Formats: sequence, C-alpha cells, structure tokens
Amino acid sequence: MKRLKRQFSETLEAGTDEAGRGCLAGPVTAAAVILPESFDLPFLNDSKKLNDHQRYELRPMIENQALAYAVAHVYQDEIDAINILNASIKAMHLALAKLSLKPKFISVDGNKFKPFRKIPHECIVKGDGKFLNIAAASVLAKTYRDDFMKTLDLEFPVYQWKNNKGYPTQIHREAIRNHGVTAHHRTSFQLLPKQLKLDF
Repeated sequence: MKRLKRQFSETLEAGTDEAGRGCLAGPVTAAAVILPESFDLPFLNDSKKLNDHQRYELRPMIENQALAYAVAHVYQDEIDAINILNASIKAMHLALAKLSLKPKFISVDGNKFKPFRKIPHECIVKGDGKFLNIAAASVLAKTYRDDFMKTLDLEFPVYQWKNNKGYPTQIHREAIRNHGVTAHHRTSFQLLPKQLKLDF
C-alpha cells in the first residue's frame, strides 16, 4: 500500500475516514491521522478487510507511531437533522480540528468532502485500500465506534450491538420490530423493511 505523495514531502498530510455510515443506530465516527515518513505496518489495510483482532492489534501501533491522530463522533440526532453525508463530513472536520498538528494536505476516503480551513484536499474512492494514512484513519474510526456501541450494548442488550454495531442485521431489525426504537436509533433511516410497520 502506498502513501499518497504530495509536494509537502516532509509532510503533514492527514488521512481521514469514517465508520458507521450505514448503521441504523449510534454515531458516525471519523478519524484523522498524520503519519511520519518512516511509518511502516506491513499488514495495515482498509479496516473492512481486517478482522476484529487485527484492527485492535493495529490501533496502538498506529497511535504510537502517528505524528498526530484524533477521533470524533457525530450522534444520531444530528445525523437525522443534517443527513448522513453531511454528518460524515462534519465528523471528519471535527477529527481534523482536534489534531495537535495542522495538516498541509488532507487525503479523504470517498468522493464527497467540504473544504476544511482552506487546506488543500483530495477525495480518493476506496482510498482506505490505497494509502496508509487513510487506512490508519479507517482502523481508528472503526475500533473507536465499535467500542462506543459495545458500551451502549450494556444498556440495550436486546439489540445485540456488541455484535452488529448498529448495522441493519436481521437480529437488529427483529429487535426493533419487537421492542421498538431507542434514543440511539436514527429515525430518518428506514429501520424496518417497508412491508413492516413501525410505530414510534
């Protein structure tokens, strides 16, 4: 996997990515990471291509080697208010704003972004499988969001968020049908198939 090169070779280039965009419950979580030129983790990849053990093994390695990193959540109420795309971009902006170093360039996973503090950026489709800084951000975003959903599961075990992390699995949707929704569900999303009525 290559690191995206720019004219800022010394380089304060942040990679950013989000997790949880397709979930029915919980926040969308983004991370931003600035890596040193010497960074090397051979099995770092898009977090979706790693198993749970690999992601959690990588997280402290990324954090120990990164020049700077940050994670931010945007919660379900705001997702419902501004839509998931805007919430995802806001989460990335919040993570970038929390970095202890100001990046000179931003590499963004995906094809949609809004300018952040006049810093040049580039959107890269499937960038988490191409560039180390985005891959690192994907691992942090995924693991920190998973941790958040595991904590929520202690209060709402019927939805099995410790296993499905809020994604629309059959078990999750059956629990919504049988037990209704919580304050953590995204009510702007289609929580059940159209043929099943849900009373809020």
